[in-house]
Amino acid sequence: MKACRIRERQRLLTGSRPTPPNDRVKRILRILLGLLLTLLVLVVAIIGLGIYLLYTPDPDSSSLSGTMTKGSIEAGGVTRTYHVYLPKDLPKKAPLVFVLHGASESGAEIRVETGYAFDRLADRQGFAVVYPDGFEGWWNSCTIIDDSEANRRDIDDIGFLAALSDKLAEEAGIDPDRIFATGVSNGGDMVIRLALEAPAQYRAVAPVAANMPARENFKCKPQAQAGASVLLIHGTADRLVPYEGGEGSLFGFYRSGKVLSSRETGQYFAGLYGIAANPAVTHGKTIDGFPVDQWLWHGDSPLEVELFAIEGAGHVFPQPYYRARRLLGASPRDPDGAELIWDFFARQK
Repeated sequence: MKACRIRERQRLLTGSRPTPPNDRVKRILRILLGLLLTLLVLVVAIIGLGIYLLYTPDPDSSSLSGTMTKGSIEAGGVTRTYHVYLPKDLPKKAPLVFVLHGASESGAEIRVETGYAFDRLADRQGFAVVYPDGFEGWWNSCTIIDDSEANRRDIDDIGFLAALSDKLAEEAGIDPDRIFATGVSNGGDMVIRLALEAPAQYRAVAPVAANMPARENFKCKPQAQAGASVLLIHGTADRLVPYEGGEGSLFGFYRSGKVLSSRETGQYFAGLYGIAANPAVTHGKTIDGFPVDQWLWHGDSPLEVELFAIEGAGHVFPQPYYRARRLLGASPRDPDGAELIWDFFARQK
């Protein structure tokens, strides 16, 4: 009782009063409202960041004159699909260019992500373009460390692409002696495998944002005969497939096996082809201000190996028609990757 009297005396002296129930409810509501507004701002910020990093508008395809057809073929006991672009009035014995998509994508997606650039070139230069689909979105490349079903089931992608070449030679009249292949990321990895294990089928290949797997991560068996000329295109700020080699990652969420550097990849092919000469090196700058370095290995062999490095570019296909997702790094508008690749293909004899 004495303690109660003391507390009552202190309350009277300080003038404090018990908080009315309505005031307590209002205070709680204000706190909850503040938390709700904070959460709303956070959600809007996350959505905005996601749009900034991932959204990019589709390129314009209205100027194309040819036709795009979807098809399928049985290969290795599996039904495989593809899209083929044939320019209007395509001549007989025209060249064929394979364009291979990246991981978890499709032929239709890489067509958009390259800005329809190969279709535009096909209209002007008179060649066919085929966009095949990997098995469940993946290619069975030379990489050992790979959780895809294509790798687990050892899908015969080399056989699939060879069968598709034969089909298009029969149906569209393409020249079986002028077949080329390019690909981005996992598609570039597959293109490297084509150069190593099917060198007689391709006159030249162009891996983009892809390097040779390191020795402990390498499962391919290179063929002894002379192969296809190789053009490598790579951004030096690529986080997924490091230009300088090693293990790539994307903000720590994606990891793959170790790869060689782009320079080591070029040197590997030069050694494989018996090109003893040191590479000729030139330096330049793109219209976007990205410095570029070119290494060209070309000795007595009719084959050549070239590395085109774009300083500061990310895991992207450089071209003026489509801006890659910002999540993947800087996306130069210049050079036009498709033109660079076709110029390299066209000069191979």
